[in-house]
Amino acid sequence: MMQKIFQQRTVKFFIGGGIAAALNIWLISILIDRLGFHTPELRNLANAISMEVSLLFSFFIYRIWVWTGGDWRLEKVLWRQLPLYHVSASSSIIVRLTLFPILDWLSFSPQTNTLIGVLLGAILNYIISDRLVFQTRKKTELYYPEGLAPALASPSNSTKLPVSSVNIEPNLVLSIVIPAYNEEDCIAQTIQAISQVLEEKYIPYDILVVNDNSRDRTEAVLQQLRLQNPKVTYINNYYPNGFGFAVRCGLENFQGDAVAIVMADCSDAPEDIVAYYYKLCQGYECVFGSRFIKGGKVIDYPVHKLLVNRLANLFIQVLFGLNFNDTTNAFKAYRREVIKGVYPLLSHHFNLTVEIPLKAIARGYSYAVIPISWRNRTTGVSKLKLKEMGSRYLFIALCIFLEKKLSRGDYVRKNLQPAIRRSV
Repeated sequence: MMQKIFQQRTVKFFIGGGIAAALNIWLISILIDRLGFHTPELRNLANAISMEVSLLFSFFIYRIWVWTGGDWRLEKVLWRQLPLYHVSASSSIIVRLTLFPILDWLSFSPQTNTLIGVLLGAILNYIISDRLVFQTRKKTELYYPEGLAPALASPSNSTKLPVSSVNIEPNLVLSIVIPAYNEEDCIAQTIQAISQVLEEKYIPYDILVVNDNSRDRTEAVLQQLRLQNPKVTYINNYYPNGFGFAVRCGLENFQGDAVAIVMADCSDAPEDIVAYYYKLCQGYECVFGSRFIKGGKVIDYPVHKLLVNRLANLFIQVLFGLNFNDTTNAFKAYRREVIKGVYPLLSHHFNLTVEIPLKAIARGYSYAVIPISWRNRTTGVSKLKLKEMGSRYLFIALCIFLEKKLSRGDYVRKNLQPAIRRSV
């Protein structure tokens, strides 16, 4: 069994990449810790040097062990294979050179920074090397990552549903879970807008706000809203403060057949909740929105956050082989059985927005992806702190990746068809 595993090309590739990565990390440690490359400019130079040396080292590992049987004539290696391999690796190099200063600014250690770049670079390097460098094919297709604007064409964005699951389920009750921390200026507007749209569409719903121990008048506003609309309730977060804990509190207490996680700051469009609901009624167990496919829209997104967002989502998209390109967005919808199926949850903070959808996908739940719009908040203060979240996102993504690759299906859903009826 182990012999068969180690004969697989991808396994050999990642082992070889791990050896090259160890060399990369060792070199950058020598340059920075022992030779005094301490300024941002010198740290970037150390990254470039160690990256090029490990790149050449990885070429010969792959050429000897992974893609064997090629032409070893000196002119072929020097004038064809090595240049093509550099072309193959150029995409990952560009990503790493772009990512390194950003993660350095986010206070990641040089070693951790390098490891993140190595993981993303290895995935891109394998895909393109397999098609351009070490394989001879009549036709080669390159798949470029999406840009910072919505894509010109929508990808194939939903999993296939079993035939029995395409029936419309009009009486599904949708719960809206809204985590709120110091949102007195916008929570009323958010709830009123959602209620108005859902009632206009005759969608059965309830709204549960989780007050994350706010220090302003958020709870007083919620008390007034509850009196005005009996479908609106709130609960005080009984976990420690934090976005992830607040959402987990809401997921343990919602009453509907399905739940949509919505932000309190009016950034998510109520009309998109309606679109989510209709997809759930068709039998999908999860509905994800993307702001970066055809029909998607972002308004007033801070440029630095947008760049970090696209890089993080590209890493997740390549690592898991997804068509979905907006995993980090919190605004998603799930059937009740999905929430039960992704437990236990590990995330305490905003990385919960990555943990739930990736676990749902890895564990075999059906999902659809639709375009959505997003608008930056006009009141209050964003609670997302980029410097604090990078390592947490990486931790969760790698945990689920290891589950997917090593758990031998222990966590994959056992029933093959989506459950339509509400769990009791």
